[in-house]
Amino acid sequence: MSHPLLNAFWMMLWFFLWIMWFMLLFRVISDVFGDEALSGWGKAGWTIFVCVLPFLGVFIYLIVRGKQMTQRSMARAQARQDEFDNRVREAAATSGPGGGPGGTGGADELAKLADLKTSGVLSEDEFQQAKQKILA
Repeated sequence: MSHPLLNAFWMMLWFFLWIMWFMLLFRVISDVFGDEALSGWGKAGWTIFVCVLPFLGVFIYLIVRGKQMTQRSMARAQARQDEFDNRVREAAATSGPGGGPGGTGGADELAKLADLKTSGVLSEDEFQQAKQKILA
């Protein structure tokens, strides 16, 4: 008795496992080449081991170097985040009102104007004119 739905399920399961296996294999190989502490001979050895005996090589790699694999991944992600944050800080420091260089930003200028208005230095009309210049 044939069960086509069961066969389709098994085929999808094996296909999913096959894709998952390749993702794991590529992840291990990319970690081998991304590890700066591993020598060239070590990289060659792990690559040959993973290519000649893929299942055994990947599982042994995960057992032996799995924890460091996560630490290296986290360190790379943190370095990318720090670099991004520094670029954002630099861009924010060099942009002024209206996006031009050399100012402190439109929000800061508006806050200063509001303080001047509340202290009585600026009238309502002067405040509105200065606000329009900043927002323009």
